[in-house]
Amino acid sequence: MKVEQKGHTTIIRNTQGNTADFQSKIVQEYNSFKSKNLILDLSHDKNITMQDIKSFADIAKQHKKGKKSLVLVTDTVDFNTVPISITVVPTLLEAHDIIEMDEIARDLGF
Repeated sequence: MKVEQKGHTTIIRNTQGNTADFQSKIVQEYNSFKSKNLILDLSHDKNITMQDIKSFADIAKQHKKGKKSLVLVTDTVDFNTVPISITVVPTLLEAHDIIEMDEIARDLGF
C-alpha cells in the first residue's frame, strides 16, 4: 500500500494486487483518511471482480456522509454493472476530475 498526498486528496495505491487485503487495510486505517478525498488505485490488480468493487460500498457511503469523495480506479470491470453508490473510473486523471467536480458541487451547496 502506497499513500500519496496531493492537495486535498489522498491517493492510496494497492501495490500488492490483492484487493481483499487492501480493502481490509483501508477499513483498519480509515480514521486517518476520513477527512480527505480518497482515490483508491486498484489498477495493479488485473483479476479484480465486481464483488471486490462492491466490498468498498460501506466505506464509500460512510465517506460520502462525511462530505468527502471516494473514487476507485480500475479499468478491468464493466462500468455499467457498478452500483450507483460507488464511483469507479478507469484512470487517475478521471478520478481527480470527479473529485474536483464533487468539490465544486459541495461549494455550491448541492
